Amino acid sequence: MRMAMVRSFGVLAFAAAILPAFAQQATAPPPGPPPSLLISSPSFADLTTIPTKYTCSATTPPPGGPRNISTGISPALQWTNVPKDTVSFVLILHDPDARVPKAPTDVTHWLVFNIPGDATQLPEGVGPEAPLANGALQGANITGKAGYQGSCAGPGASHHYTFELLALDQKLDLPQGATREQVQDAAKGHVLGSAVYIGLFHR
Repeated sequence: MRMAMVRSFGVLAFAAAILPAFAQQATAPPPGPPPSLLISSPSFADLTTIPTKYTCSATTPPPGGPRNISTGISPALQWTNVPKDTVSFVLILHDPDARVPKAPTDVTHWLVFNIPGDATQLPEGVGPEAPLANGALQGANITGKAGYQGSCAGPGASHHYTFELLALDQKLDLPQGATREQVQDAAKGHVLGSAVYIGLFHR
């Protein structure tokens, strides 16, 4: 009889010890969604003025062309929280505050696609060569050339130069110099996540 009581007490004690753990598991909230893709730049803070060297007011490379403007150099960009199954990235720098008559989009200043899915940055001063060291290609900007064209809004209110990063589940079968429309059409249905970073500028 005494042995049975000891066993019963032991079972009850064990149950009392594990019940709170079960209760905690049962009431624990489900894990939340993973953090969203995030883009940033050490070159300037989000929603602040873009430094001159990244704009058409830069002196390097030398001004040239019909408007005697510089292309500037591209700023450094970084990103985190890459979505699972990302194969490549697309970067579009565009000016939503300006449009070209009869053009299907606003002004495109830079277009880079097929950035490897394991990449986490683009360095400052990306050149127009094809492909880039990491295998990425560049599309046509507002001038029709593949490469970076610095922000160039005239006097008045600052324009919002938007760096838009897309994470894709595949690479795009497009050549160097592809247009923004071609890149966006090829990316449809393959976007796993997106992020934006904005710089302000006017001359």
